[in-house]
Amino acid sequence: MSIRVFACVATFAVASFTSAYAADKKGDPDKGKEVFQQCSVCHNADSTEKKMGPGLKGLFSRDKMTNGKKPTEENVRAKIDEGGNGMPAYKEMLSDDEKNDLIAYLKTL
Repeated sequence: MSIRVFACVATFAVASFTSAYAADKKGDPDKGKEVFQQCSVCHNADSTEKKMGPGLKGLFSRDKMTNGKKPTEENVRAKIDEGGNGMPAYKEMLSDDEKNDLIAYLKTL
């Protein structure tokens, strides 16, 4: 009986740890740099100068994005997902992991 209880507790502990780890996954900036290659047609990574879209250097240190919103992870992800002002929506074109990686990369600029 005590072995079953231990097994249940151990299983619950592992499941909780795995869920917490998955929720905290922030993305890989190196992979995000690769994802950014498709963005670089319209956006500069090493400058704030406009290409077709705004330059993204220092994006997360700015007061606001071109849409007037604060550059938080949520707002940047929404912009990636929804697009707008000539930018296509990437909601269906990029996986959640690719978006996490891209946002991690954008934070390094």
